[in-house]
Amino acid sequence: MFSFPTVRSGCAAVAVTMATVLPLVDLVGARLNSAARGAEGTEQHLKFFETKIRPLLASKCTECHGAETQESSLRLDSYAGMLKGGKLGPAVVPGNIDESLIISAVGYKDENLQMPPDGRLAEADIEQLRTWILMGAPHPDGNPSAAVTLRPEPIDFGEARKFWAFQPIKRPDVPLLEDGDRTLHPIDALLLSSLRARGLTPNPAAGKRTLIRRATFDLTGLPPTPEEIADFLADESPAAFEKVIDRLLGSSQYGERWGRHWLDVARYADSNGQDENQAFVDAWRYRNYVIDAFNADEPFDRFLLEQVAGDLLEKEEVPGEHARDYGPWIATGFLALGPKVLAEKDETKMEMDIVDEQIDTFGQAFLGLTLACARCHDHKFDPISTADYYALAGIFKSTKSMQSLKTIAKYNERILATEEEIKQKAAIDERIKTKQQELDALVNAAKQELSKVTDAATDSSPPQDPEQKYPEETRNRLSRLRDEIKQLAAQAPELPTAMGVQEGTAADARIHVRGSHLTLGRRVKRGVPAVLQSGGPLEIGEAESGRLQLAKWLVSPGNPLTARVAVNRIWRWHFGQGLVASTDNFGRLGERPSHPELLDWLAAEFIESGWSIKALHKQIMLSSAYQHSSDSAAQNTSLDPENSACWRANVQRLDAESIRDSLLTVSGLLDRSRGQSALNLSKWQLVFDHTSKDDTSYDTLRRSVYLPVIRNNLYDGFALFDYTTADVTIGSRETSTVAPQALFVMNSELFASAAEALARRLFQDVSAVDRERVVRLYEIALGREPKDHEIRRLLDFIS
Repeated sequence: MFSFPTVRSGCAAVAVTMATVLPLVDLVGARLNSAARGAEGTEQHLKFFETKIRPLLASKCTECHGAETQESSLRLDSYAGMLKGGKLGPAVVPGNIDESLIISAVGYKDENLQMPPDGRLAEADIEQLRTWILMGAPHPDGNPSAAVTLRPEPIDFGEARKFWAFQPIKRPDVPLLEDGDRTLHPIDALLLSSLRARGLTPNPAAGKRTLIRRATFDLTGLPPTPEEIADFLADESPAAFEKVIDRLLGSSQYGERWGRHWLDVARYADSNGQDENQAFVDAWRYRNYVIDAFNADEPFDRFLLEQVAGDLLEKEEVPGEHARDYGPWIATGFLALGPKVLAEKDETKMEMDIVDEQIDTFGQAFLGLTLACARCHDHKFDPISTADYYALAGIFKSTKSMQSLKTIAKYNERILATEEEIKQKAAIDERIKTKQQELDALVNAAKQELSKVTDAATDSSPPQDPEQKYPEETRNRLSRLRDEIKQLAAQAPELPTAMGVQEGTAADARIHVRGSHLTLGRRVKRGVPAVLQSGGPLEIGEAESGRLQLAKWLVSPGNPLTARVAVNRIWRWHFGQGLVASTDNFGRLGERPSHPELLDWLAAEFIESGWSIKALHKQIMLSSAYQHSSDSAAQNTSLDPENSACWRANVQRLDAESIRDSLLTVSGLLDRSRGQSALNLSKWQLVFDHTSKDDTSYDTLRRSVYLPVIRNNLYDGFALFDYTTADVTIGSRETSTVAPQALFVMNSELFASAAEALARRLFQDVSAVDRERVVRLYEIALGREPKDHEIRRLLDFIS
């Protein structure tokens, strides 16, 4: 229904060509824009270098082009060395792969310049080098303003723990400041000292129409109705806005909105992507589990426990009679949802790559640390050693994440049933198998007997069913057996399954020298990074993976990161920017907190409230800081153009989901029913391979959170509007304004269908007076009354 493009003009060929070409132009433009910024890069770009490029250079290049040896006067272990190059010229020219000699060398284009000399790099490695250079060759040393230095060797953990992120959470004293006859909200009191110190004056509160629209989009991702706006405008009580917040937090749409935020962090998708784009037909259960958890205000510490070790929680808390009780099992889909190379022939390498992806997601999602950077070497900036990495790797390697590692590998699945139900199903399946064997044997015997009989007469109209020639007794037996099989099948329907992990073979991991599983070093006990050990190492039994101990450590009082990272994410989703701008990186390469005392107050409040996200929402939204207008003030803008002091509300773009859902809502087309799997595919089937077409359908009127997320081929209506990549943890989506967005709006059936339905709604709602319809149109679509010139413009258009 919502295909792209659908062209409505005489220039169809031109429009289709532009629609096809412009996304490519946009991609090139983005890369050139990145190159223009030089090597400063973004957080994600720097992560790409640390996880993909630095390990590649270390394993393949720096032995001959490093600190000790510089063949051809070339060093590749420093950014300056790459740019300077060797005798033949610069190895890397940011943004230009044609002039970057490293690309020519690894591509074996010149028989006199082929590196590494002992064999050509894998094509995937070469493509990563190309991608990195097109990004602008981002490198930590390329951003002089960051002033980030390599940490000293060896790691001084005493010194390392002085870094702000590793310090214990301390609840600051909130100054009792008054504004007129009222005491300031704690958030405002903690912000005010920064505002005054910088000579800034906070904006007044936004108007009530703006406020309810902001809050409704914020908490539900949908616009408020004209009736909801009218009720709020009429309520003059001091608690009017609090009532709005409570109503929104109590709606089912709240979980669909805020669950989607967490799905970004969990890199949720309905397919594998990578080499074999296997359908994740059970992924929807994890998605719906997340939505349910947010709606139920499940304590966030419990939420994390379930995602890391839900299958290991106390027996009485795991499955019972109701589907929701299987939540802890379904929750471990968090560890199973990542993209994987499923056709890797080396099973050990595949396993360690999957473990690496889990460590990377675990570190950024929960701790805000890039732990995966330590796979091949000690972290260059943060106090995370290679031994720390393999202490965690042992935990995840002792976890069963895959049913099989043989090509094409299959993710692990859990049957959502009791042991008794599983046994009953197995027994019935065995009886069906026996009956089917009996049926097959009877049919074969009847066919053989029939072939021995020769009809003397020629039948001019033989029966369509050859079984009509069988003896009556045989036909009756066949009929009885088929009925019995059908009845047994009805008694044993397929048991539901979910993506998830479970305990595997417990064992400590050995350090992989330079990240290679072919070169093994000493064995490391399973545990957590040493810099974060406050109460000694984890106590893990020999037969345990250690996931349960790891999960409990995550939410323990001695871990200062989990609560800080969580409240910073929530602040970012409310304000458009976190108190720590780098939401997924609290390490040395990340940003420092703009208001460290406020961050710690929020974290302490979060823990003391029982890890209630809904309580945190109310704390934030009842503050003046949240309710500020977004108006610009000349003096404030000159002093704080980035609004880092929170003197006004940030203007925020609607995300891809809110754009689509808003269109369906105001037009009256939105289907508010709950979605399950949107994939019409069998388990283990590929969404598409290297030769086939992706036939995934987006023809539904349900909310966007229920649409399928296909890695390697995102829905245009998402990809064009800055949707998540679904490959890695994304705690902060970027925004862009590019031509293909406008083309999609002009040519998409989604917009055309919504416009037509909205027009029908106006004719149904309003009597035959065009002016009243214009007013109603603005109330429904924009939550406000039209201005005089807007009314005249539309009436002129109608006439």
